[in-house]
Amino acid sequence: MRLLSFNVNGKEKYGLVAPEGIIDLQKFFPQYSDLRALIPHLNEINLQLLGEGKIDYTFAEIRFLPVIPNPKKIICAGMNYKKKRDEVNDKKSDPTLFIRFEDSQTGHLTGLKKPECSNEFDYEGELALVIGHAGSHIPEAEALDYVAGYSCYMDGSVRDWQHTWFTAGKNWPCTGGFGPWLITADEIPNPQNLDIVTRLNGRTVQHDNTHSMVHSIAELISYISTFSPLSPGDVILTGSPNGAGKNRIPPLFMQSGDVVEVEIERIGCLTNSVISDKSSN
Repeated sequence: MRLLSFNVNGKEKYGLVAPEGIIDLQKFFPQYSDLRALIPHLNEINLQLLGEGKIDYTFAEIRFLPVIPNPKKIICAGMNYKKKRDEVNDKKSDPTLFIRFEDSQTGHLTGLKKPECSNEFDYEGELALVIGHAGSHIPEAEALDYVAGYSCYMDGSVRDWQHTWFTAGKNWPCTGGFGPWLITADEIPNPQNLDIVTRLNGRTVQHDNTHSMVHSIAELISYISTFSPLSPGDVILTGSPNGAGKNRIPPLFMQSGDVVEVEIERIGCLTNSVISDKSSN
């Protein structure tokens, strides 16, 4: 099933994606205020049956929000594809991690805000996962059981603000695209075999498969949960393939007016235009 968060008529809602539009799930589950609150209960409800109902909104009527607009945690893995590590000569054995903040995100078909003070706004397409239920010290063999589902992420990087670490370059408002929706984990039994492609203005700039990850999704969940208990709705970004603009000769960065896409097999295609941070979406 495909689940999403969206805004309609100034109200934030969550829903179920149908072929011709969206079914409003809040009218069925008013006790759950948002998608993050619904996620722990996915195994208790029959979304398949609801998916056969009449849509409430067409896609043209809604504004996509980040899949989880209000995660308690967004933890990101860097340098997690083999060719990417070779590209920058990274030899670390443990996962490289950093954090994103909630307000650094934006949704599908909304503007990624390029800071006007930056000349190095870079693209990084990634597979994102959303945690389904709470866990701490999760064994690697059980880790995928804690995943609610998967989505696409554009982990926009303000490279000239990554001074000594990633944090300052990753947390400018609306620089991380998240969507279009969450594909529930039952539809992706093997997340380590998904093609991932990033396109900038129609040109393929990144292309790999999730089997090339240095640390698997299960490894990342287990490692992170050892030092930070995970909660439903927490988001983990699993790293970006090689081909980012900073490491190209000459460098290739995103500019206002560009269109960037992240397409992942069996999930969908996240599309964002690039706008100035002095503009509004």
